[in-house]
Amino acid sequence: MPYVADTIAKLKRSSPAQTEYYQAVEEVLMSLRPLLDQDPKYKKHNIIDRIVEPERQIMFRVAWIDDKGQVQVNKGYRIQFNSALGPYKGGIRFHPSVYAGIIKFLGFEQIFKNSLTGLAIGGAKGGSDFDPKGKSDNEIMRFCQSFMNELYRHIGPTIDVPAGDIGVGAREIGFMYGQYKRLTASYDGVLTGKKIPWGGSLARKEATGYGSVYFAQNMLAARGETLEGKVCTVSGAGNVAIYTIEKLQEVGAKAVTVSDSRGMIHHAAGINLETLKRLKEVEFASLSEYVKHHPDAKYISVKDYPAGRNAVWSVPCDAAFPSATQNELNEADAAELLKNGCFVVSEGANMPSTAAAVDKFIEAGICYGPGKAANAGGVATSQLEMAQNASMQQWTFEEVDAKLHRIMKNIYQSASETAKEFGQPGNLVLGANIAGFRKVADAMIDQGVV
Repeated sequence: MPYVADTIAKLKRSSPAQTEYYQAVEEVLMSLRPLLDQDPKYKKHNIIDRIVEPERQIMFRVAWIDDKGQVQVNKGYRIQFNSALGPYKGGIRFHPSVYAGIIKFLGFEQIFKNSLTGLAIGGAKGGSDFDPKGKSDNEIMRFCQSFMNELYRHIGPTIDVPAGDIGVGAREIGFMYGQYKRLTASYDGVLTGKKIPWGGSLARKEATGYGSVYFAQNMLAARGETLEGKVCTVSGAGNVAIYTIEKLQEVGAKAVTVSDSRGMIHHAAGINLETLKRLKEVEFASLSEYVKHHPDAKYISVKDYPAGRNAVWSVPCDAAFPSATQNELNEADAAELLKNGCFVVSEGANMPSTAAAVDKFIEAGICYGPGKAANAGGVATSQLEMAQNASMQQWTFEEVDAKLHRIMKNIYQSASETAKEFGQPGNLVLGANIAGFRKVADAMIDQGVV
């Protein structure tokens, strides 16, 4: 399709060496052909060229002092991609892999994910190549304060409301929020993912993981199936993975894997959630410690993985929940999952499957929930936190969870009905991309050339 190739070529000139960003753009644009062929207004208003360029890109130096008194320097980013539907909304990631291409891919995906929630939020993303691992609380505090010294100029409760992401939890949000208050002398709901006593939302920590399970339930219900009794593989060992496992256990499924940067656990009897939470939420330990508590489990180091493969996806399962990071599941992994009988994939991470892997899932006709739809529960609940802050209320866990359940059902129905509308029933990649794009694009047209 010429417009896809032309757009990618332009991006390679204007935004060189940002491969993840090109991948995300190409995946969306390839899905939009039926819509663009049907309705010429999007070409007339040049929406494609406009939507792939962020409204604002902020890059800044973050200088901070470590515990040895040495000055350290990192790079900070905030990409405010699109505000057609509401204030910018998207997480902040602290990880050594962060660079402009990662932030732009995440911000671009966030536009459509936020659109699918049906809530009034635009798309953005931010972060830094700072690595919180191995740092003291005081070092993390000093870094977060320095990061906010620049970021505060660009955010606000009706402008841009960042949240957490990889490497940014309630601790980091707290340090950034404290500095924001100091700089602005205001107590605004400007960050989400806060701790409960000072403006956080119940169920926020659980939301992305729970949401990916709810999305899988909706996909299966359309085929007369449930998750009960299903064997599930889960990657990652952070909030998304932990609370995916928690919800899977609640609905009668059995999760048998988790993974971190050093290796994976395969526990055929089922992951022990209490042990996993203690290791990852309290002790911040390696998963290799898990087998000391459960000798019947197997630990596989990343050094023993086959080259270019993720051992999690070689474990036979009925359903897979990629919940770690981008491009963690490749074509060979997808082939292995399908060979072993997997018929559900619900993505808890952002773009965890490569384009070739996605093609295999769609061709096989399995239940495949792309990340921008299946993992939208996190940002949806962040918006619910914004609503609670604005009204100075706090809803119960059950109230938030019920709203989350409805939002995930609505996202599934929107993607499913749009896929049917364009003659590809069951193709939720096409359905989610068109449904998310159409809402944003129509708003952009309504608001003129800005």
